[in-house]
Amino acid sequence: MKLIDLVSYFRSGGTFEGFCSARALNVDSEVIEIYAQKPVSLNSELGFFPIEETGGRIEFQSKGSQYQNLFDFFYFFDVIEDLKESSILGNKELAQQLLSHALKDA
Repeated sequence: MKLIDLVSYFRSGGTFEGFCSARALNVDSEVIEIYAQKPVSLNSELGFFPIEETGGRIEFQSKGSQYQNLFDFFYFFDVIEDLKESSILGNKELAQQLLSHALKDA
C-alpha cells in the first residue's frame, strides 16, 4: 500500500478498525505508526507498526526492509478530518503534502 492508497481508503469511508483487522494490527495499541520503505518517495510501500514494536524510532527495520517514520495515525486522521469536506485537494495532492510535511519534520 502506498500513501495515496491510504489517503483514498480513509477519504472514501474506510474505518481504522477495518484497516487494522485486515492487516492484523492491534487496534488497542497505544499508537500505530506509519513508515515508508526507503528510499522514501510518494511511491514507497508503507509499513504500519505499533509503537510498542518500534520504540518510536525514526528508522526501523522489519523483515529485511528499511523504513523511515512518517507520522502516526493520530496526525494522519487529523489531516484527513480537516480536509474531509474539502474537494480542494485530490488524494494524490494530499498524499504529496503529507509526505512533504513528514520529510521536513524528520
